[in-house]
Amino acid sequence: MRIGLASTSIVALLLGVTTFAPGAGATRPETAPPNALQQLDHVAAPLRGHDPNGVPDQAKAGGGPARVSSNGIDYHGGAVMNTGVKAYVIWYGNWTTDTATTILPALLNGIGGSAYYNINTTYYDGLNRRVPNSVTLAGQTNDAYSQGATNLSDGQIGSIVSNAISSGRLPKDANGVYFVFTSVDVTKSGFLTSYCGWHTHGSLSGTDIKYAFVGNPGSNPACSVQTSASPNGNVGADAMASVVAHELEESATDPGLNAWYDRRGYENADKCAWTYGGTYTVSNGSKANMALGGRDFLIQRNWVNASGGYCATSY
Repeated sequence: MRIGLASTSIVALLLGVTTFAPGAGATRPETAPPNALQQLDHVAAPLRGHDPNGVPDQAKAGGGPARVSSNGIDYHGGAVMNTGVKAYVIWYGNWTTDTATTILPALLNGIGGSAYYNINTTYYDGLNRRVPNSVTLAGQTNDAYSQGATNLSDGQIGSIVSNAISSGRLPKDANGVYFVFTSVDVTKSGFLTSYCGWHTHGSLSGTDIKYAFVGNPGSNPACSVQTSASPNGNVGADAMASVVAHELEESATDPGLNAWYDRRGYENADKCAWTYGGTYTVSNGSKANMALGGRDFLIQRNWVNASGGYCATSY
């Protein structure tokens, strides 16, 4: 979910072609070029210090009546990513001197198989096929300001993803989650004022593509919990790591925005946003709560869909 202040479900955009109203059974118009990514409603992760925004019309993406559980989060009939996640990264902007390019891949390489990501195995689809504890960093590519500006719209994030796929720099993968990471000089409508990141999905030449936006907040306190020191010595990258984990687990359990969320529209990570549980101190005096990929991180907790439901950093 968009980590935000106000409800931000938006109408879908057929990027670069025409506007498109989302809804159950919606299809890509035949006039769309093969590299146009049709974005459906997207949801975001809340700013630090603010409650997650609800998504009252989230079910427009095709969810059925909720199957009410006793764990504080309900199933709405949609698919989950039940064969594992392949993570793809698009580094947008200028990252030449930013150590984020080693920090965030370490997170994505280390999160699969962890006790933390194992929380997602408590989520399943209508055939009881569960989200496996499997994440693979499957590809990375650079994008040096292809949109011609540093102030991006939602539609331009979709264009960045579709261009990376249509150019062959990344494969077209229905089992992937494509992360657009923007460098600290890049601004984005709503970023740092309404949300810290978001995830969505769309159709690209008949393939359902899941993708997410996570910007580099630098030391902005809206999205950076530790603003002077952080576990990996890069405040912006460490802040991004927590949001990446948040959007990754929501993409796995609610990829079509019609599977798992509660009566307020909160997805699993939203229910635990900006809470961390027990922490420990690393050598530079900053705090962390888990080690992944050989590095320490301070990562938001996730909602366990079992035993009545609770926030945790492991399962």
